[in-house]
Amino acid sequence: MDITQVAAAAPVTNSTTTSNSVLSSDFEVFLQMLTAQAEYQDPLEPIDSSEYAAQLAQFSMVEQQVSTNDLLEQMLTAIGANDMSGAANWIGLEALVTGPVRFEGAPITVSPNPPVAADTVELVVVNAQGTEVQRRALPLGAEPYQWDGLNDAGSPLPYGEYTLKIESSANGEPLTEDPALSYARVTEARIDSGTTLLVLQNGYMIEAANVIGLREPA
Repeated sequence: MDITQVAAAAPVTNSTTTSNSVLSSDFEVFLQMLTAQAEYQDPLEPIDSSEYAAQLAQFSMVEQQVSTNDLLEQMLTAIGANDMSGAANWIGLEALVTGPVRFEGAPITVSPNPPVAADTVELVVVNAQGTEVQRRALPLGAEPYQWDGLNDAGSPLPYGEYTLKIESSANGEPLTEDPALSYARVTEARIDSGTTLLVLQNGYMIEAANVIGLREPA
């Protein structure tokens, strides 16, 4: 039996701690088998000593790789903890993000950023069913705009999820169509698989890396 088969027979788990324990145990078994193989080898057909060295070196490389992976996991955990510490300071602030918004009667601040060449900028509102329910002309420029959630008759739109888009054009020709940037208050920070996530007041969850800006609540 090839000694290297001991390593191949080791059970594979997702736990680094378990993997290291199994590897250490199998390394001892490997040494025992190596000793037994030397003790009971056929004197007429002795095993080449270089084969022993190669097998030992191969197993040592595996052991070193697992130790390296363990160190990297510890480093990533530490980095995630630092991100969590920084993200915790964002709780209570309003984050500027893209994505759906939840209208519940209160105005939603939209931050348009149309091209300089645009002579027409519109806010397009689409409901959760994908139907366009409103289209409003916006002032040119990047000043924040308060979308009040009222339809053209002045009545509130149904509460729920909406997607806001910014369409820009010049001389009647379309220029851009981008998701609108909007502010939502951060209520919680979490770590999931090494990624820092923020829970927003509207119930959505985003990666901290996708936050474009922060501000104090108005």
